[in-house]
Amino acid sequence: MRRAMWCVSAAVVLLVGCKTKQPEAETKPAETAKVETPPPTAAPAPTPVESKPGEAAPSAAPAPAAKAGNLLKPATLNEKAPEKYEVKFKTTRGDFTVLVKREWSPLAADRFYNLVKAHFYDNTAFFRVVPGFVVQFGISDRPAVSAAWKHTEIPDDPVTQTNKRATLSFATAGPNTRTTQIFINLKDNLRLDGMGFSPFAVVEGDGMNVVEMMYEGYGDNAGPDQDQIEKQGTPYLKKGWPKLDYIVSASLADSSPAPAAAPKKVR
Repeated sequence: MRRAMWCVSAAVVLLVGCKTKQPEAETKPAETAKVETPPPTAAPAPTPVESKPGEAAPSAAPAPAAKAGNLLKPATLNEKAPEKYEVKFKTTRGDFTVLVKREWSPLAADRFYNLVKAHFYDNTAFFRVVPGFVVQFGISDRPAVSAAWKHTEIPDDPVTQTNKRATLSFATAGPNTRTTQIFINLKDNLRLDGMGFSPFAVVEGDGMNVVEMMYEGYGDNAGPDQDQIEKQGTPYLKKGWPKLDYIVSASLADSSPAPAAAPKKVR
C-alpha cells in the first residue's frame, strides 16, 4: 500500500515498485515513487494490445459490495491460518483456485487467510499485468479500507520456495513491508527469490489458463498509479483503464467433510 522505490544495481539487483516492492521487469530502469510490485525482468516494454487474440473479456456481473466490517479494524483480523487451505477466485475471465501451504511462508499465509475471510479482495482489480512476468492485485476498491491497511506491515518470512510459474508472493516496498498486495508469477522468476519474495501459494490445475487471460494491454508503463487507486478506488480505474480485469470474489473453499448420511431404517 505504500510506494517504494527500487534501484537497479550494477549486479542486476532490480527493485521496483508499485507501492511495495513489486517484482519488476528486468528491463525497467530504476524508478522513483513506484508502488508495491516485484521488479520486472529485462524484457522490452510490452506492446499494448486490445485484448487476448480473438477473445473478448466476458462481462461478469460484479459481486455485491461487501460490508467493510472488520476490514476497517485490521488488528482484529489476526487468526492463525490452517496448515493448508484453498481460495476460490471468481474473476471477469473465469475461475481459478489457489492452494496455500502455511509451512512455505507462515506470516504470509496468515495474512492472506484473514484478508480473504474478510472479503478484502472482492471487486478489486488486476491492476498490473506484465506479459511474461507477473499479474498483480491487492488494492482495495474502497479508499477507507486502503487507508486502514496502509501501515499494517508484517515481517518477512524466509524464502523456502522458488518463484516459479503459478506461485503467489506478496509484493513489498522493501524489507518487512508486506501488507495486502500479491502477485502471481507468469513464468519462472527465480531471481526474485534472492530479493526476498517468499511464495506462499500456488495456482492449482489449469487455473493459469485463466490467469494468463487477464488484460495485459497497459503493460508496466501505462497502468494506473497505485496511490491514486488507494485514494479514489474503482471509479479512478474505470475511468482511465476500462479494460482491466477484476476479482469478482475471493473466498475460502469449503474444506469441511460432507455430513454423514442419516441411517435408514431397515424394515
